[in-house]
Formats: sequence, structure tokens, C-alpha cells
Amino acid sequence: MRTHYCTDLTEAHIDQEITVAGWVASYRDHGGVIFLDLRDRSGLIQLVCDPTENSAAHESATGVRDECVLVATGRVRKRGEGLANPRLKTGSIEVIVSDLRVENRSATPPFEIGDERVHEDTRLRYRYLDLRSPRMLEIFQLRSRVTHAMRNALDEMGFLEVETPILTRPTPEGARDYLVPSRVHPGEFYALPQSPQLFKQLLMVGGFDRYYQIARCFRDEDLRADRQPEFTQVDVEMSFCDQEGVMAAAEKLLEAAFRAAGHKVQLPFDRITHKEATEKYGSDKPDLRFDLAMVDVLDLLTQTDLKVFAQIAQSPHTNRIKALRVPGGEQLTRKEIDGLTEFVAKFGAKGLAWIKLKEGALQGPIVKFLSEGEQAAIVERTGAQEGDLIFFGAGDKKTVLDYMGRLRNELGRLLKLADEKSYRFVWVVDFPMFEIDEGKVNALHHPFTRPKSLDCEEVEQIESIAYDIVLNGYELGGGSIRIHDEQTQQKVFELLGIGHEEQREKFGFLLDALKYGAPPHGGFALGLDRLIMLLSGSSSIRDVIAFPKTQRAQCMMAEAPAAADEVQLRELNLRIRKPAK
Repeated sequence: MRTHYCTDLTEAHIDQEITVAGWVASYRDHGGVIFLDLRDRSGLIQLVCDPTENSAAHESATGVRDECVLVATGRVRKRGEGLANPRLKTGSIEVIVSDLRVENRSATPPFEIGDERVHEDTRLRYRYLDLRSPRMLEIFQLRSRVTHAMRNALDEMGFLEVETPILTRPTPEGARDYLVPSRVHPGEFYALPQSPQLFKQLLMVGGFDRYYQIARCFRDEDLRADRQPEFTQVDVEMSFCDQEGVMAAAEKLLEAAFRAAGHKVQLPFDRITHKEATEKYGSDKPDLRFDLAMVDVLDLLTQTDLKVFAQIAQSPHTNRIKALRVPGGEQLTRKEIDGLTEFVAKFGAKGLAWIKLKEGALQGPIVKFLSEGEQAAIVERTGAQEGDLIFFGAGDKKTVLDYMGRLRNELGRLLKLADEKSYRFVWVVDFPMFEIDEGKVNALHHPFTRPKSLDCEEVEQIESIAYDIVLNGYELGGGSIRIHDEQTQQKVFELLGIGHEEQREKFGFLLDALKYGAPPHGGFALGLDRLIMLLSGSSSIRDVIAFPKTQRAQCMMAEAPAAADEVQLRELNLRIRKPAK
């Protein structure tokens, strides 16, 4: 139906007869001559329907409006003197139409294509119209290029692409499973995979050596701007490797992805331990595009007259007093400081103490409680200079690190400290194997991660061979070296409170597989949606998924989820119970 895409046409095609197809982007009637901007996925071309050239084509054009679908045949010509449009790739040419066929008419669209001011719910309700915008097209062209480049890079490194099951059994991986009732096995359920974790490990036991998959994953969890109930990850596993080998493969993969997007990245990536990341930046996914780092000043304030600080300082193992120096921070107004105090209060802070170095002396609400020695020690520890502001966070370790890390990021945003066009990778390594929540031991990554050693007095002291790749403050992905022997896996299950009977019930097939010569292996997974979000400069992964869900896990367009009818429920042996009032 077409001979060219719109922007394939150039001045080299002048006087040639061509056929183009697409949607009407705009309609203009200039004294009887009708001008149509025709849009396809490549861009725009101007069509001219002149009654003196072809009356039939002109008559057909009189009835078209925006978003009608056209097929147009005509002759390419150069635009008249002074009529070129330098903003268009095809701005120097136009097509004199000799045949215009209206393939389909369009109702009046609910919004103008490409208008980013439209509320997101409306855009998602009419996603097929939203996808027609040049911005959306650019994003999905980028996504296609990057995915293709990553496949090629993995192929070159000797990885095999293998698909793993979508219908599997529930396994604990940190989030809720989406369950699928079985019709042929009444009362039993499949689960949609949170990741292909166990299957890719079994592929290593099967001798595949190097595996990858562009995998669809599902997690029934609370949503945020960078999360979706169904998402895509680049899933990778390899045998006879160590942490260094896995990280090198991940770096090569990301280098190829960024090259496909027109960016150069420096290899190898920086590294930081989990402990250093959390103690200095208050996060295990620090944004290192700006250099604001916390220092611990608890030991300097054990005898201070600031009683709240002195009391907190008596428990150095469970508490923290962190100081965050903001170079040139005196530019912050009192209103802005009060706003930051309100900001951290949402994350458990009971206040936000501060001082500033001005005219060679410390000033601020808490200075009167600090001795000259304490003031001098704080200035030396923080490296404060004239005009700097120092914020303090004090309290239990977990809460302080969390809200001070959030404060750091908020200051980075408020003071525009990060170069928005830069990409700063960092590996976070040496993660704790476990975390304790309300007395229960949980796996920080997943229970198949290999511990460095289980010979520790406290379970919280056990470190894992796990690593996350962080980009500009986002966890882009992560992985670990896996447990490849049955005894270690059973010990980890026991530490997690999973007894022998439950181990056999949920993981018997894995434990059996580990008996039959499982090789050392490890891998990683990268969030493809999040990667494209960052590469495209989007603020939400909903912009880089063709048909995303809202933050309430709904598809506005298809109106999913939806109720099942009684026949389906009976076939599945299900009954809907009304929620308790």
C-alpha cells in the first residue's frame, strides 16, 4: 500500500511518483487548496490537494479531519520559495496528491496527540492514541534498539536464550504471588513467576552453562513510579564463575545497551560496600552524581550538654548521630530548612538540628549547647568551610540512615547538584545475607544466595556474595553467586525458619537437583523497563511500557482486572466471598 515512509522522502525523490500512508496530523484549507500533514511512525510529510491539479483528490480531502487514515499517491516536488519548514525533516518538499484514499475516518480524539499536559489516566484510557505521539514512538524505538543490542551482546558472550515457565508453583521471593487457579486440578493453584530464579539455576544443573532470557515477571506488591505488577527483566545465569566474572559480563551488557542508546560508559564501574553505602549515603542505592556524604559524630557527643544527643550516644551499636555537610548551604532560607524538617518528619525524624559556619564561627539553634571543643571537633570531622550548613540526624540506626539518606537526595534535587545528563554506575557489594524484621529472619536478596560463611555468632553478621548495580540512585538490577550444594541450602532454609517438611514441599525439586553434580554458578537480572526509563529521561516506567497498569494495578483501557462470570468460577471451583465490613 505504500512505497515510502514519510521521512524516507528527500529532494532526491523530486518528480517521482510515490505512495505514502498514515494518519492526518493537521488539516488546512488555504483558499481552496487543502494542505494535509500526514504522519506515520517515521514522521510527517505535507500533502497538497489542489483542485487544479486533481479535482478527485481534492474532493476526497474535503471530508477528512485529524486522525483519519489515508493512503495518498502523488508526485514529490520542492516547496515554493520561502515556504520551507526547517523544523521538519521533510520541510523542503511536499507531495502533490493525484489519488487520495480514505481508509478509515476518526471520531474527534479526546485529546490532541502528543499533548503532555493531558492527565495520565486519560492518556492510559486511550493508550492507543497516546502511542501515536512522536515522544512515545521515540521511547519504543529506543527500547527496541537497546533490547536488540543486549541480545547481540549476550549471544557474542556465548549465552543461550531459553524460555522458562510462566505457570509454576508459589515460592517465597519477597513479594506476593499472583495465583492462577487450576481447572483440571481443583483447589490447586499455579503462580506467575516473580523471576525465573529456580529454573535458571536448574538450567545450570542441566549443563547449559550460560543462559539468558528477556523475561516477563509478576509481583503483587504496592506500586510506585518505577514499579509495575508485570515487568520485564534481562535475566542471566552462568556456570563455573565467581563474582568478578558475573560482574564483568553485566558491565559488557550494559556498555552495549548504552552504546545502542548513543551513550558511552566507562568500564569498570565503581564499587562500594553495602555498609559504606548505607553509613555514608543512607541508602543501598546511592546517587553518586553528587558528593554529599554523611559522617558519624556520635563519639564526639557522648558528654554534650545537648541531652537528646548525649542520651542517644550512649548506645553506639544501635544508634547513630549523623552529620551531613552541605557546601554553600547557607544559601538555604529558614523557610527551606523548615520545609526539609517537615520532609524528614514523614520518615520518622523527630527533628532536624542544624548549624552553619559563617564569619568564622558556628551559628544555629544548637550551638549554645555545644562546647568549644565539640564545635571544633565537628568542624574538623565534617570538613566544614565558610558558608557551609551542617544537618544532624540522631536516633536509632535504621531510622536515622533512612531519613538522612532521603534528606541527601532531597538536597540534591533542591540545590540541583546532579548533572541530569550524566550516568553514574556503582556496584554495591558485600550485602548482609539476612535481615531481622520483628524478630523474624528474612533473606535480604533471596534464600538461594550463597553466604560467604555461616560460621558467625550473630545471624546479622553473615555476609552474602551478592551485588546490586545502581545507576543515578536507582537499583538497576542485581544478582549473586548461588548455593550449589544441598547441605548449605538446607542450613540457610533452617536459619529462615523453614523446616525440613516445608523444604521438601516447596523446594524438593531444587534440593534433589543439587545432589546431582550442580556446578558453581551465579547470575544477575537487570530491570529493562527501569533501564529504558532512565535512558529516555522519563519519570515513570509507565511511559516505557506499551500497555501499563496504573498505581492501583489497573489497566484503564481494557478495564482489567474484571469480575469472572459464574460459569468460569464453577469450572475453577471458586466462590467469591464478600469482604468483611
